Amino acid sequence: MSRALDDRDGRRRCRDCDEWKPLDEFCANSRRPDGRGSYCKPCFNLRSKASYAKRLKEKHGREVRELPAVPDGHRRCPTCGETKPLDDFPRNRSGRGGYGRYCKPCHNEKGKESKLRLHGGFREYHLRRRYGVGEKEFQELLAEQGGVCAICGSPEPQHLDHDHRTGWVRGILCFNCNGGLGQFRDDPVRLARAITYLRGTTWQRVLIHPGVFQMCSPTRGRPPSPRS
Repeated sequence: MSRALDDRDGRRRCRDCDEWKPLDEFCANSRRPDGRGSYCKPCFNLRSKASYAKRLKEKHGREVRELPAVPDGHRRCPTCGETKPLDDFPRNRSGRGGYGRYCKPCHNEKGKESKLRLHGGFREYHLRRRYGVGEKEFQELLAEQGGVCAICGSPEPQHLDHDHRTGWVRGILCFNCNGGLGQFRDDPVRLARAITYLRGTTWQRVLIHPGVFQMCSPTRGRPPSPRS
């Protein structure tokens, strides 16, 4: 049949199912002037599966494994082989239907395996991704600080502090000092006011008798007079 008879007003007849369909329902083919092949997409998929099964049989002597039917709202995880509801799969905007390919347990295991293979562990991955340094640079900076928190001097600090505006690493702090800077929003003015406040309200020891002291707060008036 000539091409003129094969195409009608933007439609084409599939050579397998013999049905007339719009051109966008045919597979792409760069060798055709209109960029579409001779078989509709369902028929082309059947041909591809049959061709794959034939090659597998001839080259490896194996049959194509038939996958079990998956009910609506479910997906089969290729790692564990279980069919689970879509809610058991992580969200993925680029994935089919908005969900990832692997179920959540398998997804987590693959993530751990990938971090271990590429970075040597989760901590190295976390440091590289968030701060741009690794465990080696962390230990070098900690050694420069003498192995203690850069603010309070407590031993074995574990938190890498950075400037939230520039992303630059500033030092290594203990949990309390790192959290304290975060609560003050890294604002020197707030910290200076806090220092002034503490200096003006800190309880002080006042000598009231030889060898006897009384705790006094400036916010409660003047220190009591020494006893006679």
